[in-house]
Amino acid sequence: MADRTPLVAGNWKMNTTPAEGVALATALAAELPGGQDGVEIVVCPPFTHLEGVAAALEGHPVAVMAQTIHDQAKGAHTGEVSAAMVLGTGATGTIIGHSERRAAGETDEMVAARVRAALDAGLFVILCCGESLEQREAGETEAWVKGQVAAALGVVTRDETDRLAIAYEPIWAIGTGKTATPEMAQETCAQVRAAAAGFIDADAVRVLYGGSVNADNAAQLMGQPDIDGALVGGASLDAAGFATIVRAAA
Repeated sequence: MADRTPLVAGNWKMNTTPAEGVALATALAAELPGGQDGVEIVVCPPFTHLEGVAAALEGHPVAVMAQTIHDQAKGAHTGEVSAAMVLGTGATGTIIGHSERRAAGETDEMVAARVRAALDAGLFVILCCGESLEQREAGETEAWVKGQVAAALGVVTRDETDRLAIAYEPIWAIGTGKTATPEMAQETCAQVRAAAAGFIDADAVRVLYGGSVNADNAAQLMGQPDIDGALVGGASLDAAGFATIVRAAA
C-alpha cells in the first residue's frame, strides 16, 4: 500500500438525533480509547450534531467531518451550510459528491465547486465517485468513474494531494447488502487511482471503497493493493461493528 495510511470513515447519513449522535460517538471512543495505531478514523454526522459530536470526541483521535458543504461562503442559500460553518463546529473535513446527493441533482460542476470551496476553507475532502448497476452491466464503469474523478480533480493542484481522499462507491452496492467482490473493487479502485494521476500524486492519494462494507467483509476488501480504507454507511451506526472495521484496516 505504498506509505498510505488507511482511512476509515463512517457516514451516518440522515440517522441519529443530536443526543443519539453524541451517545454513538461516546460509545465509539470507548471501543477505541486510543484510536487505532496506523489508521485514521472519521465520523460524518448530520449537520445538526457536528458540534456536539466534535465536543464529545475532543482530544480523541477520531476526526469529525460533514456530509457535504455548499460552494458559496455565505448568502441567500436557504437550507445550505458553508465550509466556514462546518469549521466553526470543530469538524475538519467533508464528504463531497456522494451518489445519493448526485442522484438528487448534484452535477459534476457542483461537485468541483464544492471541492474547491472546501479546500480553500481548509477542510479535508472525501470525494465520492461510482457507477449504477446499468452502467456496470453496459461496461461503462471505467469511463464513468474516470469522468467523475477528472471533473472534480480539475480544480485541485498536485500539492493538495494530502488534503483529500477518493471514495469509490458502486451505487448498486450502497445500502443494498450487495458488495463488489474484492477483485471487482480492486479493479475499479485501480482505475480511480489511474484517473487521478493526471491531476494529483496518484501514488500518495488514498482510495477508499464504500458500498455495504461491514465487519465480515472489511478485511478482505481493504487487503487489496489499491484500497486504502473504507467509507462505511449503515455499519458505522453500531460502535462495536465500526470499531471492528477500523481494526481490520490495521
